[in-house]
Amino acid sequence: MNGWSRKALRRLSGVKAFMARTPSTMQPLGMEVPSFSLADVSTGKAVHHGDYRGRPGLLVMFICNHCPYVVHLREALAQFGREYGERGLGIVAISSNDAVAYPDDAPEKMKKEAASVGYTFPYCFDETQEVAKAYGAACTPDFFLFDGEMRLAYRGQFDDTRPGSGREPTGADLRSAADAVLAGVRPDAAQVPSIGCNIKWKPGNEPEWFGS
Repeated sequence: MNGWSRKALRRLSGVKAFMARTPSTMQPLGMEVPSFSLADVSTGKAVHHGDYRGRPGLLVMFICNHCPYVVHLREALAQFGREYGERGLGIVAISSNDAVAYPDDAPEKMKKEAASVGYTFPYCFDETQEVAKAYGAACTPDFFLFDGEMRLAYRGQFDDTRPGSGREPTGADLRSAADAVLAGVRPDAAQVPSIGCNIKWKPGNEPEWFGS
């Protein structure tokens, strides 16, 4: 696990169980954006996918507070949000983890995390986990970048760094894809799946791809 012991990961994440190393499901490019309507935990304002129609692109990312893979990226994600939000890219973060079993991912903790790291994009709680299922989200972090026509243009890694890699994240892969979308061209179709902790599904609510 990239030089991390299970004990170290548990200490960092603050959870009782070890996180399964899970890749993206790599949904088909060209997929139409799945609908969502969720509240931003910081403002309480409803965030709808339709709010971003007319933008040059929309990034929907599934993250959480405690996953070591997200902790590794959190400051780089905040920086990406500031830079690309200013360039007109719509950006929404969603946590779909079971907050009963993983209270570090409860909405109030999400609100504190957003303020602490400086997220400038909405951070929404998917309590029913139906939005994660609609997107085929499997891990944290999981990235879905849609073009100006709301069609999936990129689903892959932020970059090739991982916790314990000894390298700082740059977001090279996602930045390249976002630059292409903002320029109105297709990103390279050769995309590397994101890797992270599996989304923490509620008991009995696991999707068909979980554990496959």
